[in-house]
Amino acid sequence: MATNGTRPLTPREERAWDGYRRMQGLLSSQLNRQLMADTGLSDADFAILSALLGAPRHRLRGLALRCEVQWEKSRLSHHLGRMQTRGLVVREECVEDSRGAVFQLTPEGKAAVEAATGDRVAAVRTYLLDLLTPEQLDALTEISGAVLARLAEDDAHLRAAAELARAV
Repeated sequence: MATNGTRPLTPREERAWDGYRRMQGLLSSQLNRQLMADTGLSDADFAILSALLGAPRHRLRGLALRCEVQWEKSRLSHHLGRMQTRGLVVREECVEDSRGAVFQLTPEGKAAVEAATGDRVAAVRTYLLDLLTPEQLDALTEISGAVLARLAEDDAHLRAAAELARAV
C-alpha cells in the first residue's frame, strides 16, 4: 500500500517490477562471477577500465570517472587505490584544479580490459542478448532510453559536473 499518496502498483506492475528487480540482481551477479572467472577482473574493475579506455588519451578526471561509473566518491577512491597497486591505473595531479586528480589507464590496464572485452561480450550475449527477439531487443533499448532520460531530468547537477570534469 502506498503511504505518500501515490497509487499502489497493480498486480501487473508488481510482476513487471519484481521480474526486473530479480533479473537485474541475478544478471549482474552472474556477469561479475563469469568475468572474474574468465579474466580475474571484477565487474567494478571492468567498469573503470572501460570508462578510461573510451576516454580521450585514456584519461579522466576523478569527478568525470565517478559520473561515468555512478559511484560514491569514497567507493571510487578506495577501488582506484587497489587498481593502482595492481598497476592497472595511475593517478596524476590535475593541472587545472589542484584539488582534483586525473586517472590514466596504464598499458597493463589497457591490455587487461581489451583481453576481457571478448569474454564480457560473450557473457552478455549468453545471459541476455541472445535470449531476446529483435522486437524485444528494440523494446529493451526503448525502455532503457526512457528510464535513463527520466533519471537525467532529476540529476542535472551530475550531468553538468560530468561535462565539466570530462575536459582534461
